[in-house]
Amino acid sequence: MCVPVTPTRGFRPAPRAEAQGGKRAKQIHACPLRQPPVTEPIRVGLLADPASPTEIARLLTDLGPQDGRDSRGWDIEVVSEPFTVDCEDVDTAMARLHEHARRHEWEMVIGLTELPFRDGDEGRYLLAEADRRQSTAMLSLPALGGFGMRARARRAVRALIRGMASDTEADHSQQMPRFTSRGRLLVGMVLANRPWLLVPGLKSALVAALATGAVATINSTVWLLASSLSPWRLVVATIASIALVVGWLVVDGGLWDRPDDGSVDARKRSRLYNTSTLITLTIGIIICYLALYVVNLAWALFILDPAVMGNYLHSKLGYGDLFVLSWFVASAATVGGALGTGLESEEAIRAAAYSKREEERRNRLAGKKP
Repeated sequence: MCVPVTPTRGFRPAPRAEAQGGKRAKQIHACPLRQPPVTEPIRVGLLADPASPTEIARLLTDLGPQDGRDSRGWDIEVVSEPFTVDCEDVDTAMARLHEHARRHEWEMVIGLTELPFRDGDEGRYLLAEADRRQSTAMLSLPALGGFGMRARARRAVRALIRGMASDTEADHSQQMPRFTSRGRLLVGMVLANRPWLLVPGLKSALVAALATGAVATINSTVWLLASSLSPWRLVVATIASIALVVGWLVVDGGLWDRPDDGSVDARKRSRLYNTSTLITLTIGIIICYLALYVVNLAWALFILDPAVMGNYLHSKLGYGDLFVLSWFVASAATVGGALGTGLESEEAIRAAAYSKREEERRNRLAGKKP
């Protein structure tokens, strides 16, 4: 609609208007600019498993179309819920995602989970599964490889939203590389378990290891044993102590995963879980071993005098022998820590060894045992 505008002060009419004997100046009709149609952004829901997936999802709320490809924009909402705890198949998880999208009135929904899942036809591990007809997708975070997961998750979620908003194919499965998929998935699963938090989560084991190291450092019999061991024997003692603790944690905590049935997929899934468990425990115990070595070395340098030790053992000792002593004491303290885990419950061991989703999954499986 055009609005008549009367000329304001300082307006000089055209010569033709002046020649008409001062007739009333013509009104100038000005039309407002046409405004572009206003469109609401796409409502996207991110349904994430608790703990790490939820933390990553909350960092994606500012995600938007890249290079202005989508004029509508994205309105992202995060909901934290363990939607994959009691299921291992993709179809069940996708159905739950679709139900949440209907309940929250989302136009599309993406699930972020630590569940590794496979293609039912080819048996290959998948990074993502999407169904455009239901505007539903699921992203496996361990399949991103662990390192640089947040940046990779941003790229993956943006690609999934863009794919479901486009007019491309209805279904899409993004497979992992054939030759590197298992290794990459294991790295993601191990990092999700946070092996560096294993020992701090087992307080009884930590106290037992520190107490064993403190007592062994000032024991003259330990001095004699440490001075008599050759380097290769010390290496064997290190490997044996780490292997002993790993084995004890698996047995005492009931961490060995068994197939639900005799199918090939169930056996492969159990092997994957057991491999990630062994790697997680081994890394966690190695970190503990190195920490015990540093603590025992500092304790030995503070409390012991090599000259006094040499007089007692009737041999000449120097400060370099304290490093050897601390090495041997670290092995003994690691075994002492294994005995301390006997005071921990199976639930506490699983909480220290696994990610939140895997911990809840293991607790659920343990609850089904007769």
